[in-house]
Amino acid sequence: MTVGDRSGTPGREAGNAVVEFLAAALLLLLPVLYLVLVLGRLQAASFAAEGAAREAGRSFTTSATLDAAPDRALASVRIALDDQGFEAVDERSALRVSCSSTPCLEPGSEVVVRVGFDVALPAVPSVVQGVVPLAIPVSATYVAPVDDFAVTP
Repeated sequence: MTVGDRSGTPGREAGNAVVEFLAAALLLLLPVLYLVLVLGRLQAASFAAEGAAREAGRSFTTSATLDAAPDRALASVRIALDDQGFEAVDERSALRVSCSSTPCLEPGSEVVVRVGFDVALPAVPSVVQGVVPLAIPVSATYVAPVDDFAVTP
């Protein structure tokens, strides 16, 4: 019996099209699904870094004293990172603050805040991450002006 036979009896390749379709769909669907997961994680990281830098700059420049400013900025970074699901990031190593004047909170000066951290690719086994670094660095910078009418601490 041949494949093109219309006698009603199934040929040798009956049902193979479903298997071939599923195999091709999985080969195409899995990489696309992983790409969507990675891009979503990177987008969340960029939102977290941008929000953390902005809020750290604001909390730093509105601090009543220069001694309290770094702790307020660290708390802002921690909240912003936790909000996007980055609990494992160390906010002390992620936050960099530099000032345009000395002392730092002089009226009219600027505070530059940079938040940067590495985002590990999702669903990569730790064995592979130990051999090949599979993380993407994400960073954001925010320049926060100190109010011209601020009282110098």
